[in-house]
Amino acid sequence: MELRTIANTKLSVSPLCLGTMTFGAPVGEKEAIKIVHHSLEKGLNFFDTANMYEGYNRYLGSPGGVAEKILGKALKGKYESCVVATKVGMKIGPNQADQGLSRKHIIRECERSLKRLGIDRIDLYYMHKPDPGVSMEESIEAFDLLVQEGKIKYWGLSNFDAEKTKAVLHFCDANQKPRPVANQPAYSLLNRGIEKDLLPLCKKNNLSVFPYQVLQGGVLTGKYADTESPPKRSRADLKPEWLPQLNNKQMLEQLKILVKQAKEKNRSILEHTLIETLKTNAICSLIVGVTNTDQINQIIGILSKASGN
Repeated sequence: MELRTIANTKLSVSPLCLGTMTFGAPVGEKEAIKIVHHSLEKGLNFFDTANMYEGYNRYLGSPGGVAEKILGKALKGKYESCVVATKVGMKIGPNQADQGLSRKHIIRECERSLKRLGIDRIDLYYMHKPDPGVSMEESIEAFDLLVQEGKIKYWGLSNFDAEKTKAVLHFCDANQKPRPVANQPAYSLLNRGIEKDLLPLCKKNNLSVFPYQVLQGGVLTGKYADTESPPKRSRADLKPEWLPQLNNKQMLEQLKILVKQAKEKNRSILEHTLIETLKTNAICSLIVGVTNTDQINQIIGILSKASGN
């Protein structure tokens, strides 16, 4: 796979980014490490995690850290050829202070993430979601401090809409602070709301976009053609409450249209989804989670074929 450069950085990443939200459960440590090593062998060098990821065992206020620890073990001795992104902001403990974007929480969680990952600097550190209880100035200055101290190389935004992204950029410019280099929104061919404002804003301001939920929880893989009998160990089987789309009649009608469009191009719905999404303006790499190495092979095969490699 041909590497792509994250805007305004020296980081080059594969067009596929391995998401680790399911590391812990249903993807146990042994299988997760196998997936990471196999991904590296296939040319994937970009990994996305968060301080709160621990798979389907996750509950509001649980301690998190599981995915980072597993990824750290898998990448030990291999970091020189990798780009690792992680995040801060979601609730990761029972107390009110165990969340958000306060200076204290950001710095504390960065140190914990570094320790779990086994590294001394994070390539790309995201604000996981806006925090209305903390001033933008406090949060951005905390990230700026981490850059100055060499704890992180670059920073980005996740789950920030166009209005909030614009406000962050304006503050950074007005106060001579380093801008974020990336934005990580939810986006798929079945969920295209950001095409109206956020994607154009990112393109105009040279922010690389790394969408998650690209496959809409597996709906765009074709595995849920029979919604009454989902495949074993799929999200709809293990965590159906995380996949309300299967009960959304409007979305299922949209899916039928996409399947028809894919057939017209002699593609599977998975091929169509990956190829068309990656062609979208400002999108640099697609964040996709898998549960086995066969899925990695399939996705990398599609992207490599599409790029002519």
